[in-house]
Amino acid sequence: MSIFTRLNFYLLSTNISQEIIVHLKRDEKLKQIINICTLDIHKIPINVFDDLMRSIISQQLSTSAAKTIYGRFLKLLNETDPFTKQILNLSLDELRCVGLSIQKANYIKNVAEHFDQYQLHDIDWNTLSDDEIISELTKIKGVGRWTVEMILIFSLHRPDVLPLDDLVVRNNMMLLYNVTGSKKEVYSKLTEIAEAWRPFRSYASRYLWASKDIKVFKT
Repeated sequence: MSIFTRLNFYLLSTNISQEIIVHLKRDEKLKQIINICTLDIHKIPINVFDDLMRSIISQQLSTSAAKTIYGRFLKLLNETDPFTKQILNLSLDELRCVGLSIQKANYIKNVAEHFDQYQLHDIDWNTLSDDEIISELTKIKGVGRWTVEMILIFSLHRPDVLPLDDLVVRNNMMLLYNVTGSKKEVYSKLTEIAEAWRPFRSYASRYLWASKDIKVFKT
């Protein structure tokens, strides 16, 4: 499925299974969030290349601004030729004309070059482990661990990812479990706390995202 047809593809919304909820509710603090948050999982066909493009474009932008720039970016492409080749043939000025910074334009070209060079479009991502995917995609300049973790959770629907580099997840965990200390100490403590959530740490993280504005975190 091309990145064009995915634009209007129906989002399949599914509820989280009782098995996951029962497991996560064993953590009494996390249970407070689960009891007051409704969480739906929206699934679309997997397209890691497209989702990396979207992620780079949307960094530090509002949702509406990112959507506008992404739409302009797609107008530079056609549905017939390979996307990576088309992007590599675009000049930096052409990419900047749709609203991309020079840095983002270069990052997008880096992704296209990497996918083209290593033929990643042909990979069955489901055959690779989380660590293998992180290792492969973070080789691309402009793609960091956090970006790949978002791909794992929201694109590939991997169930057991703990994205501590995500500010919302990290801050809400710190507040919920009263964790303080140096960055290294905080990461160590939060990782230890999240061990109880295995093998469903992605879902716990989704609850932490969904609950960022609720009174559990009000001081």
